[in-house]
Amino acid sequence: MWQDSTSAYGASTSSASQPSYYQAAPVEPLQFYGGGVDPNGAAAYAYPGSRPSLDGHGSVPQGSISASGAYGGNIQSQAGWWTAFGTGGIEGEPPLLEELGINFSHIRAKTLTVLNPLRQVDSRIMDDADLAGPIIFFFCFGISLLFSGKPNFGYIYGVGLFGSISIYTLLNLMSERGIDAYRTASVLGYCLLPMVGVSAINIMITLEATFGYIVTILSIFWCTYAASGIFTAVLQMNEQRLLVAYPVGLLYGCFALLTVFSGK
Repeated sequence: MWQDSTSAYGASTSSASQPSYYQAAPVEPLQFYGGGVDPNGAAAYAYPGSRPSLDGHGSVPQGSISASGAYGGNIQSQAGWWTAFGTGGIEGEPPLLEELGINFSHIRAKTLTVLNPLRQVDSRIMDDADLAGPIIFFFCFGISLLFSGKPNFGYIYGVGLFGSISIYTLLNLMSERGIDAYRTASVLGYCLLPMVGVSAINIMITLEATFGYIVTILSIFWCTYAASGIFTAVLQMNEQRLLVAYPVGLLYGCFALLTVFSGK
């Protein structure tokens, strides 16, 4: 039986005669990343931060930066705290301690020169003067006196400062080449090392006896001989070594008095 395609109101029920606003719009796939589709069917993402691994397309590993991106470089793994004292792998960059004036190889060379004053002193030994070694020796000297019941930190700093200024003035008056105050303090600080040993002995035994007096006098001569040898070698005034040794010996004699006597 033939059926009329029109409704009771005279309107056609065929889909062809329906208005355009009744027709469903074509469904398009959602694209969360800008870009089209390459001929092989894989999504062509337009920016380097895309993650094609989510859709299973492409072979770029997750989190990598493409070659066309504006950013590059490798992320280095973090090491321990000791890397703060290095250069982080920068070629030609000196270590941090060396930039701060702390060179342990130079400190060792100057310490060995003081411990063996009979050998020839290099005239260029103080070209790289530093105060790292003298500060360490002065600190050890004060700590040793503290352990022996003689807290004389103020006297140590006062005598050291006044003595360095006095020796600096005398050397510049006696020599033609001259020397700066930094090198003067460095030499006097390094040559205090024998006195540091005497103060360490004072922790175990008292020096207010014959043995203590002998050891203290020997340390004064040791410090004086080493310091005068370095000064005369640097300033090229070997003929005036006794004149240099006299005020230097008086300075180390003051440190010896602080070591032996308690002042009570």
